[in-house]
Amino acid sequence: MSNLPIDSNGSDKAKVLAAFGGKKGLIDSGIPSIVFLVVFNVADDLRQALIASLIVSASLTIIRLAKRDTIQHAISGLIGSLICAWFANRTGNASDLYIPKLLTNLGYGSVYLIANLAGWPILGLLLGPILGENLSWRKDPARARAYKRASWLWVAMFFIRIAVQYPIYRSGNVNLLGTVNLAMGYPLFLATAYGSWMILKSVPTTKIKEN
Repeated sequence: MSNLPIDSNGSDKAKVLAAFGGKKGLIDSGIPSIVFLVVFNVADDLRQALIASLIVSASLTIIRLAKRDTIQHAISGLIGSLICAWFANRTGNASDLYIPKLLTNLGYGSVYLIANLAGWPILGLLLGPILGENLSWRKDPARARAYKRASWLWVAMFFIRIAVQYPIYRSGNVNLLGTVNLAMGYPLFLATAYGSWMILKSVPTTKIKEN
């Protein structure tokens, strides 16, 4: 095996960003939530807020189709909006819009935690093929430790979101919950991604020597 440094020109960094949805993916998945919160505060009407967020999500999907962009994240954002809207509309409680997001954090956090404890960090499985390592990093102790350390950041992110937001959900304060959800969305995600990148950047990638 040969150790190769992560591309200093940033191509690997771009690959990592793309793996987490890229800039467009972040926009597609985040704007509908912002629209919901704004419309709910202005109109004080759950149904109007839900309809507005769904229209925005569907519009983003149509725009991606028209531009022939990748629609994976737009579609997932639309499906996520529909699921959240169903939860909130079913009970008539605006706070229930955030139930799927809490469950998603619980699910992802549990998967990252179990995978790390089992010695198969999710970031290694996700980024290994993208960075040209495949699973060869598992034979490189330093690189394997780096993937584990980086993955622990994601475990922390998911469970911190739950620890902070679930009590607010129970209190029924929709405005506070929506604001905290947004604050712990993009900013915390980007901070975690940056921290993961810095950890992985400090350890050379591992590749199999070509014969």
